[in-house]
Amino acid sequence: MADEERTRELEERVATLERRLARRQRRAGMESAFWALMHNVFPAEARVHMKAAGREQLLAARAYVDHWIGKLDAEENEQSAPRETIDIS
Repeated sequence: MADEERTRELEERVATLERRLARRQRRAGMESAFWALMHNVFPAEARVHMKAAGREQLLAARAYVDHWIGKLDAEENEQSAPRETIDIS
């Protein structure tokens, strides 16, 4: 019985791996078709500008995330720093 169960488990794992492989191959095919379209429709100069624009968008996203991380860090430091009161009389 243990051999039959083990065989069934291995068959299920193989079927799962085969489904994953098929999905990856479809994705790779769509990606290849996308880049073929990009190269056929857009001239080289346009692709260079599009790549630069994509880079700028990522840099903008990085600046946004860095800004909010800085705010969170400042709040955390403000909350953990001991405060001292100085009496001015």
